[in-house]
Amino acid sequence: MSEVTAPAEKPAGEGHADGRGLIAAIPGLLLLFLIGYAGKITEQSIAKYGKAHHLTLPNIEYVLWAILFGLIISNTLGVPKIFKAGVATYELWLKVGIILLGARFLLGDVVKLGGFSLVLVAIELAISIALMTWLGKKFNLTPKLTSLLAIGSSICGVSAIIAAKGAIEADDEEASYAIAAILALGAISLLLFPLIGHALGMTDHAYGLWVGLAVDNTAEATAAGALYSDAAQKFAVIAKTTRNATIGFVVLGYALHWASHAKSQLVANRGQFLWQKFPKFVLGFIIVSALATVGVFSKPQLENIGNLSRWAFLLTFAGVGLQTDLRQMRKQGFRPFVVGAVGEIAIAAITLIIVMASARYLPK
Repeated sequence: MSEVTAPAEKPAGEGHADGRGLIAAIPGLLLLFLIGYAGKITEQSIAKYGKAHHLTLPNIEYVLWAILFGLIISNTLGVPKIFKAGVATYELWLKVGIILLGARFLLGDVVKLGGFSLVLVAIELAISIALMTWLGKKFNLTPKLTSLLAIGSSICGVSAIIAAKGAIEADDEEASYAIAAILALGAISLLLFPLIGHALGMTDHAYGLWVGLAVDNTAEATAAGALYSDAAQKFAVIAKTTRNATIGFVVLGYALHWASHAKSQLVANRGQFLWQKFPKFVLGFIIVSALATVGVFSKPQLENIGNLSRWAFLLTFAGVGLQTDLRQMRKQGFRPFVVGAVGEIAIAAITLIIVMASARYLPK
């Protein structure tokens, strides 16, 4: 069996380095901005109306409004081709937002996650992979579709599926099934997780840790944390980026597993493979956090960086809505969704029980 380097997948949002690509992206970028800003204006308008009329209204943050407006557009009018290049950059803005968010995290905050919480991250990985693999076999999904669902649910959703697709030589259709299932369930988590957290009276740390463990896509995990509180968002992002950092190792393991089958090929350079699949924005987050910890940024600069992060997230969450096509999901069939739904609900329930049971060991 010959050895070759695993093919690289180009992440969504990249490939616009030349002038033509940038010009092509402008209409979509403007659309992302308008939808995200509309979400922000809607949040502020509702708050002002409630204050002016002495009403206690639910605080629905711009995160959810931006996603909702994007969903409405993508599933009614659709997204014309002229906007697609710019809309596809939403993952880039997510990474930029998280890197800049590092300015709000002193390394002491990262330590607050605690070694015990890191153990919980490892437990989540093991449970997710084992459970999704078992469910995939029970529902007679194809082995590679099962692998993609297991990878997506254990690490970072769509990004992990994209990274794994080329590594295990999965078909486009199998990747589409897995991505559709993960996206649908991620959208639902935005509605349910904050409600459950408030109903159970969870602390910011416990809720953020649960979100970071149970929600797959980084965008949805960040949003679900923000919908609870700023502090919860911090812990959700820390736990989620910890999961993200394992992507290279998990995908490499699956690549080597499928290399034992006749239709796959071995990875030539494992170190290069790990670096290729490792989410580089995690390093950016750590570097910015380290700079903030040693006092490189003044207080006004930290505030400005925080504002830039929120602007990046405006574009991100608008893109999440615009990229979610409910009609395409219906065409994918029901078995991957059943496996995804059962698996995600079980993972969310198990991690919730573990977090609640260990809440006494978490800082308040």
